[in-house]
Amino acid sequence: MTKQTNSLWWDLLPKPLISRAPIDSNKEVDVAIIGAGYTGLWCAYYLLQKSPNLKIAIVESSFVGFGASGRNGGWCSALFPVGLEKIAKNSNKETAVRMQKLMFETVDEVKKVADTESIDIEWQKGGSYSIARNQIQLKRAMSEYQHFKDWGFGESDFQFFNQAETKSRINATQVLGSFYTSHCAAINPAKLVQGLGQVVEKMGATIYENSKVTNFSPHKIEVNNRHINAKYIINATEGYRSNLPGYKRSSAPIYSLMIATEPLSEKIWSDIGIKNRETFADYRNVLIYGQRTKDNRFAFGGRGAPYHFNSSIKDKYDMHEPTHKELLRTLIELFPVIKDVKVTHSWGGPLAITRDWAPHVSLDFKTGLASAGGYVGDGVGTSNLAGRTLADLILNEKSELVTMSWVNHKSRKWDVEPFRYIGINGTLKLAWIADFVEERFGFKTLITNLLNKLKGN
Repeated sequence: MTKQTNSLWWDLLPKPLISRAPIDSNKEVDVAIIGAGYTGLWCAYYLLQKSPNLKIAIVESSFVGFGASGRNGGWCSALFPVGLEKIAKNSNKETAVRMQKLMFETVDEVKKVADTESIDIEWQKGGSYSIARNQIQLKRAMSEYQHFKDWGFGESDFQFFNQAETKSRINATQVLGSFYTSHCAAINPAKLVQGLGQVVEKMGATIYENSKVTNFSPHKIEVNNRHINAKYIINATEGYRSNLPGYKRSSAPIYSLMIATEPLSEKIWSDIGIKNRETFADYRNVLIYGQRTKDNRFAFGGRGAPYHFNSSIKDKYDMHEPTHKELLRTLIELFPVIKDVKVTHSWGGPLAITRDWAPHVSLDFKTGLASAGGYVGDGVGTSNLAGRTLADLILNEKSELVTMSWVNHKSRKWDVEPFRYIGINGTLKLAWIADFVEERFGFKTLITNLLNKLKGN
């Protein structure tokens, strides 16, 4: 590996890590995949399951899982970036409900594959809490619970807990209640992506690391002064999509940052709760997310880092001291019992957000160009569903998956600069203002409604 990250997840991997050679000659394959993250690896896995004789090449500019797949918050969740109403508007109510149930099933599918392929991903399906810490957040929690109830989902999928019930489960400060879903597991994401890489190689795929794609067109990829000819080419670059020629405005690389603490004592955890490694967030406008790791640390992250002009992506952007400090302050505010613990890791990376916040899976049979992404940070589970869907599209299988409304969805391009820079960073400032007003003065602003509209909700 030529690059390293500061991610906790990489430090928890067994050593030494596998290092793969770059591409050194021209290739002829059936399927060429750009990006060795979750999307590309899941697609290769399901393609080879159904058609073992396929020749598949996966080209990666750095190493397997270098991007968000190896650095994320470790939530394998049923979260989907697009709300039920928007899915129904683009299809119908039945399709929207089925899409959500497919996401439920996807969480368990990840566990099934990990067990089948003997990949230890530190899985614990404890569910997830969205806690409410003021009256405005409490109304959001109750509204979200009622929303899913109105759509026909039951207590086995979603529950609302009052203050006492919540504090007995997750003892955060100022808690008034919580919205809970059982459909979420805490994992080590780097173990999943590294394990998948090894599995697809055993199945017959070839992975080339340190192989940066400089251009691609129908049936041809140019990389390291070589080329790969393929019937199908899959763009699976997610947060790094804007680095590809012609894709600068297809999605915006938004940075999400994380910290991890040293392992905490059982005494501290008995005060905090989270006994079943439930993941957690709250209802503020500037997103936060956390989990209890298998070795009893907090892994905690959130948004707040700035967007960089012209969709710029650089390794140095993974570290942003003001945001990392704010994450620690927030975590201590939630759980004061950890005020003296050490932070052992700080890291971050870009994720892909489309202009309408909608993910997609697409295939153009005429050109052979396929794509999936735009997960808005919900990619651990969604990428598995995308990989299965891409495999069915490429193999021309008339499955239920290829009928879902995100198949061949096209998001409009982001605005040209400097409007993109002004708009994205301006929206972030508005989210901070909305949280400040809600916390300090206790009333909801119109900013939240604006933010929801900007997200396409």
